Amino acid sequence: MLHLDSSADRRGSSVTRRLTGEFARIWRERHEGAGYRYRDLAGEPVPLVGSGYVGLGTRVERQGVVPPEKVAALAEGAEEEREWALTLPLVAEVRAVGAAAGTLLVGAPMYNFGVPAALKAWIDRVSFPGVFTDPDSGRALLGEVRVVVVAACGGGYGPGAPLAACDFQVPYLRAYFTRLGVAAERLHVVRAELTRARDIPGLAAFQDAADASLAVAREAVAREAVAQEAAAGPAGLAGS
Repeated sequence: MLHLDSSADRRGSSVTRRLTGEFARIWRERHEGAGYRYRDLAGEPVPLVGSGYVGLGTRVERQGVVPPEKVAALAEGAEEEREWALTLPLVAEVRAVGAAAGTLLVGAPMYNFGVPAALKAWIDRVSFPGVFTDPDSGRALLGEVRVVVVAACGGGYGPGAPLAACDFQVPYLRAYFTRLGVAAERLHVVRAELTRARDIPGLAAFQDAADASLAVAREAVAREAVAQEAAAGPAGLAGS
């Protein structure tokens, strides 16, 4: 399993960090000895892609699908070499999850209607052209990966909510991972809503709804953590 957290709140009060931590604890108890890798994308940020990344990526994409082991030979200059050196280890981690038909666990709070910059930086870097496509068959290498997105938002963004149209968090992540090759039935989303109801006066009336949403999210996380890898039922969107 590859476990990613992206919340900037590292003091212990982050809802997504607590929920992904619970998922990881249960999963590791049930998969003793299985490979587990953790990345704190806020604590150790992935560098933003630079012009060398763009130049190398454009050159590679024009040649079709190029295996990662052959990309370095196409780099021109120190900047492109540096960008690829920053990219390859992250790509290799995701490819390893794909090869093992493993689990990718993503903690993703909502920041300003979308995902944190720390998570977006990781997404931009690992999305190097062709690295998750088999060069011979064109098969998506992440088709058997099980992705569990644990999301949280301070307000309410579910269907019927006044701000439902401003939800660029969960729809974006669904679109991204599906486009990356993850099978739709293997993409599971759990979301806790109204997480700021107890500290923002304007949301105080929704404290009971917030508690209910968090309780449902916790149950969903525990359920997903013990689910068999072959189980393909989608998780519910807590509070939405």
